[in-house]
Amino acid sequence: MHFGGNHPFDVTRSANIAKEFRVNRRIRAEEVRVIRGEDASVSTVMNIRDALEMAEEEGLDLVEVGPNQTPPVCRLLDYGRFKFIQGKKQREARKVSRSASKQKEVRLSPVMSDNDIETKIKMTKHLLEEGAKVRVFVRFRGRQFAHPEIAMKVLRKVAEGVATVAKLEKPPGMEGRVLSILLAPSPIAKERIRQEKATLVAVTAPAVRSAPADVGIAEEE
Repeated sequence: MHFGGNHPFDVTRSANIAKEFRVNRRIRAEEVRVIRGEDASVSTVMNIRDALEMAEEEGLDLVEVGPNQTPPVCRLLDYGRFKFIQGKKQREARKVSRSASKQKEVRLSPVMSDNDIETKIKMTKHLLEEGAKVRVFVRFRGRQFAHPEIAMKVLRKVAEGVATVAKLEKPPGMEGRVLSILLAPSPIAKERIRQEKATLVAVTAPAVRSAPADVGIAEEE
């Protein structure tokens, strides 16, 4: 079933909307406006009993989507499936939010020694291997802004240094006096990290379970 459309009573607009709706016999109004159609373009004002009978005949639920309208606006839909879809959207939104919070930053200078660049490469690689996205950036000061090609060269060295574990998610771009790129863990690196974690858990689990016994023996001695 399609829940989209640009109708003012589009039921997909709020992530928490499923918690606020009155459904079926919980609707208190005696008369309601029932909207139908994929784009919610068809509406009919009817008695609540007739609306409930219509929903029952079609095997759907009567959901109050516009409680502050006169009369209240309702829609026929599969409420269980609707809640499932909303829950899935909320989980995806939380996942995106968590991913955004894992973004780290590594700052470079337009003029850096090879040793300093190598240190930044190691730092960036470490963050990527932990699963974080990394914004690598150069902030220009004074006359440095006149030579962006120098900063680009430093960025390129860092990107090439982490190429085995990273993919370029956002190409070089200027924001004010800042030149930056966004790196993300490559799929191959992600899979390797997952396997390493799984192996670590498998290897350390027996040792963890045996720890209490070892402690007991040490105390007896």
